[in-house]
Amino acid sequence: MICGLLFSVITFAQAQQDGGRKMRTPEERAQKNAEGLTKRLGLNDDQKTKATAIFLDQANAVNKAREAGSGDKEARRAEMLKLSDETDAKINALLTEDQKKTYETWKAERKDKMKKGMRGDGQKPAGDQ
Repeated sequence: MICGLLFSVITFAQAQQDGGRKMRTPEERAQKNAEGLTKRLGLNDDQKTKATAIFLDQANAVNKAREAGSGDKEARRAEMLKLSDETDAKINALLTEDQKKTYETWKAERKDKMKKGMRGDGQKPAGDQ
């Protein structure tokens, strides 16, 4: 009975940390990211298809890294940053010069918001309210 109660508390706590949202599949994450870029940058159909494939590769690599789950937090962080940089370079290669400028501006704004402890929508993270 104690094990059942403990399991319930842990599950509830994890749901609270995730904001009660279920984890999206790599395909769903790739599609959402590509749609977001299409909206922000006006990607054409070919760019959107290629961006979706790039984001899918990234999502699968992130899942693989999470599953490998070494206890070394810094190593995991470094791996995630490496994946992010690789994805960013691939996305940049797809873009026109005007799209690159808009993309760089958006990334700088997003980075600034993250430094201030804000989510992308201008709201404080759920745990900080």
